[in-house]
Amino acid sequence: MSVAAASFAVFAASQVGTPGPANMALLATGARYGFRAALPFVAGVALGKQFIIWPVGLGLMELADRVPLVFETLKWISAAYIIWLAWKVSQLRLGPSKHAPKAPGFLAGLIVHPLNPKAWAMIVAGFTGFVTPGTDPVIATATIGGILLATQVVLHPLWTLAGDRIARTLAGTAAEPYLMYSLAALTVASVLFVLFGGGT
Repeated sequence: MSVAAASFAVFAASQVGTPGPANMALLATGARYGFRAALPFVAGVALGKQFIIWPVGLGLMELADRVPLVFETLKWISAAYIIWLAWKVSQLRLGPSKHAPKAPGFLAGLIVHPLNPKAWAMIVAGFTGFVTPGTDPVIATATIGGILLATQVVLHPLWTLAGDRIARTLAGTAAEPYLMYSLAALTVASVLFVLFGGGT
């Protein structure tokens, strides 16, 4: 009765480090507002995943078995939210502006993963694939939650920094709007892949 922590850490890195709705949001935020201004948002995104991990680990999957419509509805609400974020990204420009809104903060980051279908799929796969049946749910949840948080603390800032560096190169150039359109398109594509392609 245990958690395959080392194997799960590899799995977590492969999932957290690859493109998905949250990483596209981090990339776009870093590109628009700069790395330092985006850090509160990054922290919120990282901690927000715990709002999925703990309920799932402590029994939420039983509700999914009993009332599947709840999770089906959540999936489509989540997809709509991420696509709305993508539209917002497509409208952003990187150059300075007196009327530019402030960077999204910690609270805005908290809701990214709870409304991210990739995050739900990843966490469910973690509990079903790497936790031995009979393991104490608190120990299992703390282990899964701790590994994911550590992985996010390392990888989420890298996506944000990548956006910042891309912006320094393209801000104010003819390529700038195409960058934002591309980020938005990648965000939508990542959601559609999770919804219809079975990806995590």
